[in-house]
Amino acid sequence: MPVSTRTADTSDLGAIVDLLILDAEQRHATDQTLWKLDTNAREKAGSTIKEAMENENPRFRQQWLLAETQGRIVGVAHTILLPVPPIYAGELGEPGLIMEDCYVTEEAPDGTAETLLKAAEADLTDAGASVLVGSSAVNGPWESEYLAKNYEPLTLYLAKVGLRRGGPLENVREASEEDVSSIVASSADNRQIKFDLDAFWKPHPDADARFDRWMKKSLTLTDRDMFVSEVDGEFEGYAISQPATPLHFPVPHDIGGVGIIDDYYHTDFEDPNKLEDEGRAASELLLAAEAALEARGNNAALIVCPAAWASKVSALKNDGYETAIVWFIKR
Repeated sequence: MPVSTRTADTSDLGAIVDLLILDAEQRHATDQTLWKLDTNAREKAGSTIKEAMENENPRFRQQWLLAETQGRIVGVAHTILLPVPPIYAGELGEPGLIMEDCYVTEEAPDGTAETLLKAAEADLTDAGASVLVGSSAVNGPWESEYLAKNYEPLTLYLAKVGLRRGGPLENVREASEEDVSSIVASSADNRQIKFDLDAFWKPHPDADARFDRWMKKSLTLTDRDMFVSEVDGEFEGYAISQPATPLHFPVPHDIGGVGIIDDYYHTDFEDPNKLEDEGRAASELLLAAEAALEARGNNAALIVCPAAWASKVSALKNDGYETAIVWFIKR
């Protein structure tokens, strides 16, 4: 049966929500803590999408695409133009991101997912994206679609359910404004390693100044905790734990119990191919960030890591993290 695609509008909200709930339930079945369903998942999804569709001045461009056959809606794809973080150059413009909340029904004709993927790519290209990225839960149905179309892993989101409680740590303490210059210098090392691994991560020329301002502001924000690792006066790394965001969790999910440990860097994994001392000092820094999340009522955490950073991935897996989400890039 032939499959056609079109852009959704508010008249399609009911059908979109039905598909997104099925999609969310599929993830929920794999991990009920990380992918917890919101108590009012259906109402939340409907109101969030309606608001996004009707917003005349959105923070970023997004679109929902539908697959149809014989008058029935059998699939949905969600695309956005991803705002470039200010510490990166963004020379190729805003990447086009195919979000995690894409779904095809069991009754859909063979090839529906491929047709939707092509439509999503065309939608993003027409919107100005010159770089295409696709998100999938690890081993999810869209992973094979991306790999079949020459996408490659770019970024891993490693997750852990069940966080450690930390006592006094010998070489880790809460960050203060006096640490900002060291954090910025450490971040520059982090950025350079990422750029060396993949040109996608090219730093902005003013990255240090921008990151300096953001770190000073972050110290005043009450929703996060910042830690530094220091041994005998030598600065070794930093970690910031904060709430998860809807960018990584489709709208039907409840993200209240999940935190993100972002800007996590330690000299134990400064060599991308070799982990120093089995990552013991890095693990102590991570313990502080996990304990902070646990103290705030979180029971799961995500950490962002370039797929090619083998030593950092190894350190995270040593501490019980497993890949939950993969962002794939089309070369």
